[in-house]
Amino acid sequence: MDVVIAGATGFLGTRLAAQLRTRGHTVTGLTRRPDPGPGEVTWDPYAGSLDQGVVEAADVVVNLAGSRLFGIPQTQKWQRALHDSRVVTTRVLAEAIARAERPPAFLANNATAYYGDHGEEVVTEASESRGDAFMTRVTRDWQAAADPAVEAGARVCVLRTAPVLARGGDTMRILTPLFRLGLGTRLGDGGQRFPVVSMRDFVGAATLLLEHDTASGPFNVCCPETPTNAEFTEAFARTVHRPAFLAVPRRVLAVGAGPAAPELLRSMDLRPAALLDLGYRFEDPDAAAVMASALA
Repeated sequence: MDVVIAGATGFLGTRLAAQLRTRGHTVTGLTRRPDPGPGEVTWDPYAGSLDQGVVEAADVVVNLAGSRLFGIPQTQKWQRALHDSRVVTTRVLAEAIARAERPPAFLANNATAYYGDHGEEVVTEASESRGDAFMTRVTRDWQAAADPAVEAGARVCVLRTAPVLARGGDTMRILTPLFRLGLGTRLGDGGQRFPVVSMRDFVGAATLLLEHDTASGPFNVCCPETPTNAEFTEAFARTVHRPAFLAVPRRVLAVGAGPAAPELLRSMDLRPAALLDLGYRFEDPDAAAVMASALA
């Protein structure tokens, strides 16, 4: 298959592209650099510039583009970059797919923040989106940006992806030194459910959906057993052989994290129901396995 990936050189895209090439697929990366390398094509989503022929020739288009999640959440610049780098890129690709004579399939990455706070309720792809937190609003716009491809009859999979834990990612780069110093902390009381997924399961799930003939709609990409924040903290600490006794009070998080605070304190007992229905078997089904995989 011919696969086009926006964000092919990023944290997720690098691993997915490598996996696809080992499986015999041809991968073309979309880059904003004016001097593309081998297997790359330049595009400018903010100017609406994309070679339509690249999309026409593709069997599947994948969007993994997006600015880094870690920044200063109180600033308008960070919020705008986080929103537009996801929504604009998705919309430009979806509109190009809609114009294609034979619309390719579209894998549009998204995030579990779509659901908002559900407490202890089990959350599946059929659950509603709740609340007005910043990232929840972003994910709604992000999903709506894929609508032109859906309306054109393309096979569209929306990947509601939990934080992907692996070496080289921002989450592990920031947390690992802290936990190794014994400074790992619970957030609030630690009772909130905190979905995560390993890199190999993200890549495995995305590959399954990409190669599937009929799969479409939203897919929760998360490990089947969602830990509480306290359980995640304990699993992380055990993996690096350090204690984790500290906790950050909710009121401190509310002030320090600003618009990002709801993302840290909400609870979401997420299930990858649609992936399990397709027969996907997770290699890392719980927090302990995810952490072991991330630090292997």
